[in-house]
Amino acid sequence: MSLAHGFELLRGSAPDGVRRGRYTTPHGSFETPCFAPVGTVGSVKGLLPTQVRECGAELILANTYHLALRPGSELIQSAGGLHRFMDWHGPILTDSGGYQVFSLAGKRVLDDEGVTFWGQDAGKELFLSPASALEIQARLGSDIAMVLDVCPSYDAGEKELLEAHRRTLLWAEEARRIHRERGGKDRGQAVFGIVQGGRNETLRTESAQRIVELDFDGIAIGGVSVGETKDQMDRCVSWVTPLLPEDKIRYLMGIGEPDDLFESVMRGVDMFDCVSPTRHGRCNRVYVPEGHLNMRNAVHREDFRPIQEGCTCQCCRSFTRAYVRHLAMSKEMLAGILQSLHNIHFLETLMLGLRTRIEAGASEPDLREWYRATYPGWQRSSD
Repeated sequence: MSLAHGFELLRGSAPDGVRRGRYTTPHGSFETPCFAPVGTVGSVKGLLPTQVRECGAELILANTYHLALRPGSELIQSAGGLHRFMDWHGPILTDSGGYQVFSLAGKRVLDDEGVTFWGQDAGKELFLSPASALEIQARLGSDIAMVLDVCPSYDAGEKELLEAHRRTLLWAEEARRIHRERGGKDRGQAVFGIVQGGRNETLRTESAQRIVELDFDGIAIGGVSVGETKDQMDRCVSWVTPLLPEDKIRYLMGIGEPDDLFESVMRGVDMFDCVSPTRHGRCNRVYVPEGHLNMRNAVHREDFRPIQEGCTCQCCRSFTRAYVRHLAMSKEMLAGILQSLHNIHFLETLMLGLRTRIEAGASEPDLREWYRATYPGWQRSSD
């Protein structure tokens, strides 16, 4: 099967079981399950695009809200689009600004027409509607654009949650109409719908069913990792994935801890993104199979091993824990760069391990046994 733009399920079992796939875009394909590093303003912080690619990443994410404010989507379009502007030659997904509805709750005004953000971030206001969010992403030239949605907090009250649910579906209908009028993904950009509904199973179910009916090019699950527990997140995913079509890619937004990735793959999710590997890297916190390490701790002062034995990332190939700690204590920018490289590589290695085993026909019990043995420090408490 050859696709110009779309998802191919290569191996899968039940609707909510593990899956192996491939998503093809005009800028190349990416294998699933996958993790996408986040380049919020057109840069994965501290890293060259070639370094990100060498870590194993095939897809990256950029932020519509931030790029619209600075430097502006018109300038990026004039530069030849986001791929050329940031010199990334693979697929790019741009979010819609819906997460900022949650994260900037005190700096915006929301109504049925859209959301107006106050001017603190760049000295000017920004209005996003279902139409303008797509227009901005079209100018950016990303391969995958997200619909504008309302991401509620985990502890949202019933009235707030119902209103967020209603607006998300209202805006999804408008975005789908606009996408169809513009020629759909055949014009070079796919549009994904987003399932919301908070921790309410009824709303999650209704949202999923309606987003499926709208027949987007892919389906995301939003509104997780916003303060809820891991068990609550797992339940939200388990409610939604059985309702999704097998031939559409499934994207769990904003997830980047190894145990969260694994558990969600077990529930039928295909792709993920998060700032956590680079944010942790800049804070001297690194992933290893046994859990997190704080590289500022004195225990690493005379430790001449790599951060992780057997890791093939540039940091572990070339440098010791003692050197990385020295950089961290000296507040050298290279510390954050090396630790970010390691963290991205760690997550990409986890995804590669899952892809390889799913493709070979491993069952869920087989995958759980491999994961427990390989990542002993990243187990759910109930395991």
